[in-house]
Amino acid sequence: MKNKTPNKLKILNDPIYGFIQIPNTLIFDIIEHPYFQRLRRIMQMGFSNLVYPGANHTRFHHAIGCMHLMQKAIRVLRFKQVSISDEEENALYIAILLHDIGHGAFSHALEHSIVNGISHEEISLKFMKKLNEEFNGQLTLAIQIFEGKNPRKFLCQLISSQLDVDRLDYLKRDSFYTGVTEGNISSDRLIAMMNVKNDELVIEKKGIYSVEKFLIARRLMYWQVYLHKTGLVAENMLVNVLKRAKELAEKGVELYASSALHYFLYKQITKENFTVNTLEMFSKLDDYDILSAIKEWTNHQDRVLSTLSKMIVNRKLLRIEMQKNDFPDNYISKKQEKTAKKLKIAENETHFFVFKQQISHIAYNFNKPILILNKKGKLKDIAKASDQLNLQALTKPVVKYFICYPK
Repeated sequence: MKNKTPNKLKILNDPIYGFIQIPNTLIFDIIEHPYFQRLRRIMQMGFSNLVYPGANHTRFHHAIGCMHLMQKAIRVLRFKQVSISDEEENALYIAILLHDIGHGAFSHALEHSIVNGISHEEISLKFMKKLNEEFNGQLTLAIQIFEGKNPRKFLCQLISSQLDVDRLDYLKRDSFYTGVTEGNISSDRLIAMMNVKNDELVIEKKGIYSVEKFLIARRLMYWQVYLHKTGLVAENMLVNVLKRAKELAEKGVELYASSALHYFLYKQITKENFTVNTLEMFSKLDDYDILSAIKEWTNHQDRVLSTLSKMIVNRKLLRIEMQKNDFPDNYISKKQEKTAKKLKIAENETHFFVFKQQISHIAYNFNKPILILNKKGKLKDIAKASDQLNLQALTKPVVKYFICYPK
């Protein structure tokens, strides 16, 4: 019997959009690649499931959803006589599929602890360039669009702007899995209102209310979900666990870790020495490595490492206070003194348990406007075109301060 060639034009069933079609064999092969399959093992929302138990979806879900919305966007724009070649279409699918491929385990936690000075966007680019070698240069245009270097500005804006395909999927998806209905935007309506004018991605005037709802939904999702105080505590505790582990590793203390995690704990990784071998090790590092290590570290003899690990595993998190004004230094030093006595640790170790930070979020950025196209072909910034006064308020950054300490 002859070997059958596999069917690569698969259909996936998504809980939000229903059936999603893989458009061609190249896209199928990229999805099948181990680099992309790793996204199945990285949670989209980190430790948000400690607040919203349903938030267990992965970056794989999100990337596939983005590709589906990109298919819809291309259909809409072509229907409106915007010329998009087959090569550009494919490049958009690849760029949006791979836009998050450089995210580390638990998303942003690694960037602030064991991998220093290199962002997930830069790692995404390294992955794309490596895949481009493997796929004989078929990702070249996708990389150019991802980097924002394509002369056709709207192609880059579909990947990264204030109303890009990425945001359209993650707001709807995160809203669905958390059960926070305030984030449930109409991505179909927004895509149907898309157009291109002077090579810029614009929204037709009749879609203005959908854009308003999108901006308000994004603001609500940030304060209610992404910057939820319990989620902030858990993520900062994870960062501190990894920082402590890295500190011990530098002193030569033996720690339980998978080979991939061991590599990053016992080596100083920076932008300068992020080699092809480092990229390969990074592609083997996911949430499973971190969680299994933390579970094992609950029994470690180092009091700081074991205490923090137990708190995360058993969800006995630090207390958090949040307010509009900064906390005075003497308030923090009092908390540190108390913690040193309570946990029987040295004062110079209390910063792992008592720390303050500030967070800020701006719902709408004037510098990268969402442009509304009226019937006369004129363009206007949504903040000026809208009759909603609160859209002006969304352009001001909201800053909050928080302090964490043991209960």
